[in-house]
Amino acid sequence: MKIAIGSDHVGIELKPTIIDYLKELGHEVEDFGPYSSERTDYPIYGKKVA
Repeated sequence: MKIAIGSDHVGIELKPTIIDYLKELGHEVEDFGPYSSERTDYPIYGKKVA
């Protein structure tokens, strides 16, 4: 299964753990950001994931 993932700046630390877990289960994961802990709002990435 292909899974899209994104977050806001608060979720940036947990996101790699979730991605690794999903990949261990055999899923393909596409990360839509953010890629730094710079303050941002989740709707930006929610739209990209959707």
